[in-house]
Amino acid sequence: MSYLGIDLGTSGLRALLVDESGKTLASVTRPYATSHPQSGWSEQDPNLWIEALENAVSELKSEPAFAHLVGIGIAGHMHGAVTLDASASVIRPAILWNDTRSHAEAAALDAIDAFRDISGNIVFPGFTAPKLEWMRRHEPDAYAQIAKVLLPTAFLNHYLTGEFASDLSDASGTSWLDVGERGWSDELLSLSNMNRTQMPTLSEGCGQIGALRATLASKWGIVGNPIVAAGAGDNAAAACGIGALSHGQGFVSLGTSGVVLAARDGFHPDPDTAVHTFCHAVPGRWYQMGVMLAATDSLNWFSRIAGRTPAELTGALGDDISQTTSVRFLPYISGERTPHNDADIRGAFTGIGAQTTQADMTRAVLEGVSFGLKDSAEALKATGAELDNMFIVGGGAASSYWVKLLATVLGTPLALPKDQECGAALGAARLAICAATKGSVKDIMTPPEPAAIIEPLVAHKAQFDDLYEAFKAAYPLIKQAQ
Repeated sequence: MSYLGIDLGTSGLRALLVDESGKTLASVTRPYATSHPQSGWSEQDPNLWIEALENAVSELKSEPAFAHLVGIGIAGHMHGAVTLDASASVIRPAILWNDTRSHAEAAALDAIDAFRDISGNIVFPGFTAPKLEWMRRHEPDAYAQIAKVLLPTAFLNHYLTGEFASDLSDASGTSWLDVGERGWSDELLSLSNMNRTQMPTLSEGCGQIGALRATLASKWGIVGNPIVAAGAGDNAAAACGIGALSHGQGFVSLGTSGVVLAARDGFHPDPDTAVHTFCHAVPGRWYQMGVMLAATDSLNWFSRIAGRTPAELTGALGDDISQTTSVRFLPYISGERTPHNDADIRGAFTGIGAQTTQADMTRAVLEGVSFGLKDSAEALKATGAELDNMFIVGGGAASSYWVKLLATVLGTPLALPKDQECGAALGAARLAICAATKGSVKDIMTPPEPAAIIEPLVAHKAQFDDLYEAFKAAYPLIKQAQ
């Protein structure tokens, strides 16, 4: 028996084939492009996701275990708006999570008390509801055709099963969900000119939504009738992959965006902090996260300017984090979410002098991102979340300097997973295992063994605390200057 976990990312799709224990049998990645028709716009043709999935499956079919596929789960980038007409055809390219065109619509919805009161969250420009309001105002002909609005994960669920189905973790980022009660809110839908008939049905992420369509099972060479789990939003799936299900468990992700995530046993919203409070992908659990929009993306941006790879830049710093610099970096190159909820703010270097070196600027970038993540950590702690048992994942975790710096800035140990396969694709596969076997979530979604635990360098804590205070003080000054 085998299980397929699909991670529908912003830049590509990853398909992971595992056995019943979650051990990797094979994996395939297929990239696709993002379109930016105007400044601040970010779109994709949903048919690219289907093409990427079919290409990935074509390669996985060479693995003997694939023919005995039992379950499929999908994780995906959240908030994207896929609009379908009455014949289930795509009306326009999907507007993605990092698209900021609907900032005015988001502000208008957020000014209505019910949105924060019921959803437990600020209405961010990247969320789904303001995207539909933007369509209503700017693309009325397309808007009038809408029969269904699906998130990216739900769009692939429909392709696999023919059902319009989403999970609660993904739906939490729409601004249409009553996150505490775990169901659509008719009031929020009405306030944003939508209705329940346009929504997919909802399920816990580990619940079964249907079976793989017979035509696909035959095309893919599968013996049997694989079930499809509801799946999850990418961060909830990553939490399943890392085993972060209960209070006190969580992770820091140094990816394109930066995330500090804490699992919660109950619903504890605090929207004024710009913390996201969402349903987890498993029953009776929630999670909270702070999000910064440019983590490794900040380093990648600087590496393009410097003409050196990110690994070269970070490798040149060695391991001594005490060699700080007077140069400061504010990592707001794409705006910011937690704690500022500011789509317009932009990044800045300060303190640059004639003596400033490339290494100084690299240190400043890594420190600025680390301070941005501390902003999220402090916002989470204010809600009662505990951050004492944290893994660190994402591409930035390959830099030992950065991990040591981040552990010290956050003031908490960070565990590096021994098994690098612990992300969203594994979480999606684990959801499929739960759905197919009815097995215990707790037994299936276990944390990985740590390869190392990076302790904070206590001797440098006061030094970085002072730098963090200066970082926080710089935001209003930069905002005023812009």
